[in-house]
Amino acid sequence: MNKPPASRPAVVITVITAALIVLIDMTVANVALPDMMGSLGATSEQITWVLTSFAMAEAIVIPLAGFLTLRFGERRLLFTAIAGFVLMSMLCGQSDSLPEMICFRIFQGIFGAA
Repeated sequence: MNKPPASRPAVVITVITAALIVLIDMTVANVALPDMMGSLGATSEQITWVLTSFAMAEAIVIPLAGFLTLRFGERRLLFTAIAGFVLMSMLCGQSDSLPEMICFRIFQGIFGAA
């Protein structure tokens, strides 16, 4: 039998950590909706786009993950996804308007899907 590579635990920890970051982000966004409504001046119907835009972007990009992995490689894709997700998270925190927040959440969903 072949022994598993020594880097397998590191890969597993990295993937689990990335998945947890996305899960925590979705939870924080759900909890923060009332505060976002007040600070962005949005109604309850408008603020749901913050969640919907993220979910739609993820749903579109998740099926492409296999293709993107083959095209760019696992490490490069994961690094780009994590870096893009963190950058978009920072931009979401700096958003001054609802359209900005929705735009950044779309890109956050794109990076988070990978």
